[in-house]
Amino acid sequence: MASPDKKSFLLRVDPALWAEIERLAQAELRSANGQVEYLLREALEKRGIRPAGARKPRGRP
Repeated sequence: MASPDKKSFLLRVDPALWAEIERLAQAELRSANGQVEYLLREALEKRGIRPAGARKPRGRP
């Protein structure tokens, strides 16, 4: 069940890309949803953007 403090949205993703996200998520002990969020935060951080109130993402195992 989704957390009440999280925004949900529909995202259409190429099946090959999704398979890689799932593979990476499994290797890093995250859910696919958690992996997408991690990758988005990582991409924003590389651009010097940190959303207000954002937690720092957990490191890779």
